[in-house]
Amino acid sequence: MQLKQSKRENVKLRLGISGPSGFGKTYSALQLAYGLTGDWTKIGVIDTENSSVSLYSHLGTFNVLDLYHPYSPERYIEAIGVCEEAGMEVVIIDSITHEWNGTGGCLQIHEQLGGRFQDWAKVTPRHQSFIDKILSSKCHIITTTRRKVDYSLDMGGNGRAKVVKHGTKEITREGFEYELTVNFELVNDQHLAKVSKDRTGLFNGKPEFVINSATGKKLLQWCRIEPLPSKSINTRIKECLSVSELMGLYKQHPNYQKSHQAQFNQRKSELEQLSNPNNFSQNGTSVNQ
Repeated sequence: MQLKQSKRENVKLRLGISGPSGFGKTYSALQLAYGLTGDWTKIGVIDTENSSVSLYSHLGTFNVLDLYHPYSPERYIEAIGVCEEAGMEVVIIDSITHEWNGTGGCLQIHEQLGGRFQDWAKVTPRHQSFIDKILSSKCHIITTTRRKVDYSLDMGGNGRAKVVKHGTKEITREGFEYELTVNFELVNDQHLAKVSKDRTGLFNGKPEFVINSATGKKLLQWCRIEPLPSKSINTRIKECLSVSELMGLYKQHPNYQKSHQAQFNQRKSELEQLSNPNNFSQNGTSVNQ
């Protein structure tokens, strides 16, 4: 065993894109992947969507692995391994929904075992192996997931049962989102996206946007930036000699933008005061005296 300093540049991203059919999950994933690599030949797509990815072959010469049923966890694991051995930098799994709810997927495996609660003891470890493969991969992983409208049957004030709509829900095992670095949810057929999970701090509180290659570049830059100790960020702020230098530091470290907003604003005011000609002295006498 050996301790070593952590480096964010060694982090491999685990990104999710979810949405109903026709909202642009595959296209968004390809744009994101290209931003991460800048090289289409380093992108591998595990396609379970009946070759829908071929619609975007005009974008570049990315690689496709067609995965047909049965969609067992083991076949997904094998497919990811093939992409790794081929030297892919980014692997797009389009989509992971089939591993859970497709022919030969976990729900069908559970049903074939008898559909009893205790039968999950045999299914869950197989599904977890699939999740573990995603988390341990040496590649950046982008998953796409189908969404469906989620309903529940609730009791109304009059004592009668009523159907209540709860928005949309990802078609995969609950909790997968918590394994991701960022989870993007496509909200309409214009490809507009919002984030439901963001460990990077790059997208929290931001308005809806269209995922493109610049989004991937932004995430890649985040991977390569060394996080600063909290005590040193204050020193770096004070050492800035111009507003432009201060803004560069602010943009370079998004994780400190909220926690050190007051320090950034104070230093900006100080620098603006220093650069204001009205505050300069004339013939040794300050104009403010």
